Amino acid sequence: MTSANPAAPPSLAPLSSGTSLKRSRLLFDTSSTASADPLANPLAAATLAFVPPLFDAQIHKASVKRRIGLFYPDANLAYQAELDGEGDGLKKESATARAVKELRREALDRLRSGEDVGAAVASGDGEGRLVIHREVDLKRNSHAIGTGNEGAVVLAGEKREGRAGEGRTARPGGILVERKDSNTNIPTPKWHAPWRLSTVLSSHLGWVRSVAFDPTNTMFATGGGDRVIKIFDLAKACVASNDALKITLTGHISPVRGLAFSERHPYLFSAGEDKMAKCWDLETNQVIRHYHGHLSGVFALRLHPTLDVLVTGGRDAVARVGVDPQIITGSYDSTIKLWDLAAGKCMTTLTHHKKAVRALAQPTFENTFISGAADNLKKWVGSDGRFIKNFTGHKAVINALAINDDGVVLSAADDGTMNFWDYGSGHCFQTSTTVPQPGSLDAENGIFAAEFDLTGTRLITCEADKSIKIWTEDEQASELTHPIDIAKWRKKCISESKRRY
Repeated sequence: MTSANPAAPPSLAPLSSGTSLKRSRLLFDTSSTASADPLANPLAAATLAFVPPLFDAQIHKASVKRRIGLFYPDANLAYQAELDGEGDGLKKESATARAVKELRREALDRLRSGEDVGAAVASGDGEGRLVIHREVDLKRNSHAIGTGNEGAVVLAGEKREGRAGEGRTARPGGILVERKDSNTNIPTPKWHAPWRLSTVLSSHLGWVRSVAFDPTNTMFATGGGDRVIKIFDLAKACVASNDALKITLTGHISPVRGLAFSERHPYLFSAGEDKMAKCWDLETNQVIRHYHGHLSGVFALRLHPTLDVLVTGGRDAVARVGVDPQIITGSYDSTIKLWDLAAGKCMTTLTHHKKAVRALAQPTFENTFISGAADNLKKWVGSDGRFIKNFTGHKAVINALAINDDGVVLSAADDGTMNFWDYGSGHCFQTSTTVPQPGSLDAENGIFAAEFDLTGTRLITCEADKSIKIWTEDEQASELTHPIDIAKWRKKCISESKRRY
């Protein structure tokens, strides 16, 4: 038998299945006495020389480098090079971890020697800085590397200009990490006094569904499920006087759902579920005009502030108007439409809400409006319907919205909850729940309508317990007794900025 050659053993060329089995026994059968020393057999020695080693550090390192280049092509390994030494000796590292550390050290050495400076500037943010990212960020979005928003790496001893123009010098290790400040815009909320219940009026025999103030702010009218309209003296109603009720108007044969006073005439307009809109002359207390056209109940009624135009919205999905530059309507199909009646068409349809839009309100001091639904409240630009922000936190079916000139927004819900907001910032400064009057069911605490008076200091809510409640500001409250929780507000703004809508 010829001697075995480790480089190319000739005896391995014509191997058969029997020879292969015999070779395996020689190599791996340690129980046999003949194979106690495999190197004593020439065939075993040649086989061991021919088989590659089970682990090679250089091959494994090249594999790790190729894998990093394949899955994280924009990763910069110099970022973690100095941090690697902090955890040395604390725990046993795997071969892959050791290979990654070696690759990082090599990348850092190339940076310090100047070999990769050109590549660093090319992948930076245009200011000569190399953009770096954490490894967890690389796993989330590898293609976002190089945006210049997370940090920077500079060479040791060099002085670079910061974002605000100030000089920055790298620390002795050569790594300077700039953390981006949060882009969250946190508005400063305006302080408002809390509101408290002042007076409760019990006059209607059914649910109170609508309310309106007259232009002189001396009286207000309410309509309900008892099919009547009641007009109260505001000053006497605030002190719960027995003669606060001035007159009761009858004429509708179904619940009254909408009321509006005319600013130029002594007229009161009403809309009901009897498919009718009526015009009342308050000097004679009689109906002087009927408005026909709706095929179902009329649920909403508004007057134009400058034109002699009446707008009514009904269950038949129709808004009946005369002429008007712009009308904004909300619907149970969760959409909001902006109408240009001069052009005779809908300008914009807003589909941001996911639930039925039951309430709309517009302030007098700016061209915006707010909408309320079961998902949240949304603020919009009135001219083109651009979305501004969400008012989150009122998790209920919003039935009524009201805004006063001081920027206080009330959102009243079907479950009796009331949230008071700062219209400018969206901060909810008070949350309260109405209490049903004695003799009513606990479930009869829903709020159907709400309105501020013209001074903005008194609020009237129409509720399911057949009562009318008057709310006023707490005169004893101050910023010291009821401060704004800025920490909680800041935390809420930051959490909402990370949420995707």
